[in-house]
Formats: sequence, C-alpha cells, structure tokens
Amino acid sequence: MRNIALTLMYDGTAYHGWQVQKRDVTVAETLEKALSTVLNHPVKCIGAGRTDAGVHAEVYVANFRTDSSIPCDRLPLAVNSRLPGDIVVTKATEVPLDFNAIGSCIQKEYTYRIYNSRIRNAFLVDRVWFYPKRLKVDVMQAAADHFVGTHDFACVRSVGTETKTTVRSVRYFNISQDGAMISCRVCADGFLYNMVRAMVGTCVYASEGKLSPDDIPALLEGKNRTAAGPTAPPQGLYMTKLWYPIPGLP
Repeated sequence: MRNIALTLMYDGTAYHGWQVQKRDVTVAETLEKALSTVLNHPVKCIGAGRTDAGVHAEVYVANFRTDSSIPCDRLPLAVNSRLPGDIVVTKATEVPLDFNAIGSCIQKEYTYRIYNSRIRNAFLVDRVWFYPKRLKVDVMQAAADHFVGTHDFACVRSVGTETKTTVRSVRYFNISQDGAMISCRVCADGFLYNMVRAMVGTCVYASEGKLSPDDIPALLEGKNRTAAGPTAPPQGLYMTKLWYPIPGLP
C-alpha cells in the first residue's frame, strides 16, 4: 500500500467547494473520479482543508492510498488528461503511511483579493471582490494587526462546521495594495469556517468607519459574530501556501 500526496491548483468558480457532497459538483469528487479511472480502483482523497463554493486554490494538497505501481512522476500527466481545465495536478509525492493532508499540515496561508476601483475589470470576474468605494489600506492594516496572535476567533466564525475549540493562532495578517488590487494575506495554524472572509469584512468595516481598529480586541473578547463585519464574498479568497514537515511538499 502506498500513500500519495498530490499538489494541485484549482479555480473554484464551477464547484461547490472541495468536499464531496450528495448533489453538487465538488473539486474532491471530480479529482477522485479522474484518479479512479487512472488507477482502476475507487479512490478517496483527504484534502488540506475545506474550501467553500467559489473559493480558489493556487496551492492545495490532497492524499490518497493506492496499491498501484504507477510512478509518481507519471501521475500528474495521467490524471490531468482526465480532469477539466480548471483543476490541475502539478506534482505527486509518495509520503509515509501516517501522512494526512489536513492533520499533517503545520500552518496555512489564505490570500483575499479586493479590486478597489470604480470600474470593474472584465478579466477578474469571479476572481476578486469588486469594491468600488475607496478603501483605506492603512486603516485596514491597523485592524488586521489586532487579529495577530492566539485568540478565540468565535466573533469571525460562521456556523457550519463543529470544532472542539474556536481558539487559533494567527501568525500574520498583512494587507498591501498594488494599483487597484488589495491583497490580504493571513497565515494561521488553522482556520474556522469563513474566518478569513469575516476578518477581511471586519477590516473593510474599519476602513468605512463603521468600527474602529481599536474595537477589535473587544470584538474578540465578546465572541459575538453579529458585532463584527460582514463575511466577504467567496470569489476573492485563495489558498496560497501550505507548510508540511516533509521534503518535496509545499
């Protein structure tokens, strides 16, 4: 028995997230069907994390077990020939049997992209949050700084997935602007459901003057989701980095 980790990327526009669902087409289902065809047996993939409908991944890792002897260097081309163009496997790596794409991940980075312009960009449809009202990046960063550290993030968590604890450690939350594009990079040891999108929405609220950056510590302490900013739309969110203690993986 072999344990294979796939590094892949995908445009999530056409999918109802990563996780297999009964009625909706998902990234995991599509990948598992392609792998099953190549390997001639049913395949179950474990993904690095849940991404919601419309969310993208520039880097993603999923692992599966197989008795097949197909070399890892041949797997990407074989699987890609059976995948739609919006999902691409870039690498296959044989890993220890106890490796798990989600459980073995040390930390993750998501990047949220906002196109801050009065005129939308036709080539960025379903790729960014188009936001025509001018945003103040310095104010957004001042708000973002308060999220860094170990906190209970219940105030920026949407109901949907049960977890043992809502405490997480955010390593950094950096907001930068290049022309009309605002990039919000968040790295943590784990994320709650819609956590990044709610954090970004709260920073946008701060830019609009609907709350002060200095209100963030009280929001975290209060654990009240309705007191924080809105959940930013999914199309601006990308999984961009993953950290594993295994050579050859991101």
